[in-house]
Amino acid sequence: MSAPAPSPLAVVEAEPLPRQEEVLTDAALAFVAELHRRFTPRRDELLARRAERRAEIARTSTLDFLPETAAIRADDSWRVAPAPAALNDRRVEITGPTDRKMAINALNSGAKVWLADFEDASAPTWENVVLGQVNLIDAYTRKIDFTDPKSGKSYALKPADELATVVMRPRGWHLEERHLTFEGRPVPGALVDFGLYFFHNAKRLIELGKGPYFYLPKTESHLEARLWNDIFVYAQDYVGIPQGTVRATVLIETITAAYEMEEILYELRDHAAGLNAGRWDYLFSIVKNFRDGGAEFVLPDRNAVTMTAPFMRAYTELLVRTCHKRGAHAIGGMAAFIPSRRDAEVNKVAFEKVKADKDREAGDGFDGSWVAHPDLVPIAMASFDAVLGDRPNQKDRLREDVHVEGPELIDIASLDARPTYEGLRNAVQVGIRYIEAWLRGLGAVAIFNLMEDAATAEISRSQIWQWINAGVEFEHAGQTVRATPDLAREVAAEELAAIRAEIGEEAFAAGKWQQAHDLLLHVSLDADYADFLTLPAYEQLTG
Repeated sequence: MSAPAPSPLAVVEAEPLPRQEEVLTDAALAFVAELHRRFTPRRDELLARRAERRAEIARTSTLDFLPETAAIRADDSWRVAPAPAALNDRRVEITGPTDRKMAINALNSGAKVWLADFEDASAPTWENVVLGQVNLIDAYTRKIDFTDPKSGKSYALKPADELATVVMRPRGWHLEERHLTFEGRPVPGALVDFGLYFFHNAKRLIELGKGPYFYLPKTESHLEARLWNDIFVYAQDYVGIPQGTVRATVLIETITAAYEMEEILYELRDHAAGLNAGRWDYLFSIVKNFRDGGAEFVLPDRNAVTMTAPFMRAYTELLVRTCHKRGAHAIGGMAAFIPSRRDAEVNKVAFEKVKADKDREAGDGFDGSWVAHPDLVPIAMASFDAVLGDRPNQKDRLREDVHVEGPELIDIASLDARPTYEGLRNAVQVGIRYIEAWLRGLGAVAIFNLMEDAATAEISRSQIWQWINAGVEFEHAGQTVRATPDLAREVAAEELAAIRAEIGEEAFAAGKWQQAHDLLLHVSLDADYADFLTLPAYEQLTG
């Protein structure tokens, strides 16, 4: 067999990385190039369609189920493909980036699934993109053991039958990979992440009794799901594995996708594994799409919008009903608490909240749920064990009692809570701290005992933008204060000074704090609302 021809892709502006040649092989890059040639034009059309739909929402301030796909929803005969054995029991899933330590800890955590994240929990430096792929290859070949040079602690994998099943999340459609270009144009990050992972691991995973499984982020329509399905069909033929080997779980984390859940499952029906109910990205999407819809769409502080809010209950219950009607898994949201090593009382209160949240999800019919830390795995496991027992899932619980009308999904006005000054301060605090870490290449960041990712920064900056543009008024220090750009700048300056005092001059100077402060204010105050914070942030990301 002759060697593959050199890839038409070019690696640009990237420092050589150790072992990159194992990932960036001619054959793998030729596959990514073919994905790019065949599918990027449709990706571009779908991004343009997003903008058109957003303009329509701005004009009408409403959304509803699609009349043109009513026949798909009305047809009770179709189901998604049966789950493979490795994905049949998903009662607890742990999420996190693909660095070496995280990979070992997640695989060993006792969770059924590890969401290996190249998206919101990973800042897309070239090092993270390439070495994340190396780490997954090493995990599947059991060559990932290592010793932490700082702590001296050694990490090694447990026996294969005790490891979590990997479900990999590539970047969303909107992001480019500037270090990999075709005829001078960046390749979409989603195709880079998917292509390299699939090419190197699909056959290896089959040999391990599993398969190439994916989480699909930021999906906004069934047409985007159709694009992914066509990619899966092509990719499986390309490497010579059976159709239907790929399985995909779609995150319903945009408000438009919430109105197309059945259609999304239908488009992916030969490859669909389930749907997931997110939270921060979902709220971010509501703000983004209805940001000029007036007072009725103004969200209160992010922590005041729990999953028990009526419009969030409508969304999650509809998701369970939709999934089970079609034979798919329904996966619940994130428990983001990070246990404190110093404060047992903080842990006690937080663990009780996590338990209540997971009890509710299991009671509502979800088949599993997410946690951000290994210490939360036993808590979530107990909640689902209590409901599932020895059953791998509860897809037979059809939730035919659930009937959700279109307006219920966007009934923000029914919330009693209102924005507060402290909510503004928290949005600024978390936004600066997260963006600073992201600019240093960290995508999953512990802030105030919560594991935050890019979705956190998106909802934080979106709420600041929305509150200012809606003229929200807060009660503060006995006075009524209006949300204005000047107020946001004042709060941000105070927070930057507080961070400097907290960490000291040397650490402050070594970080990217001023840059993070400036970027947060830019995306929060600019009249031209950026679709994604990570787009201008990527321009400032080094590496």
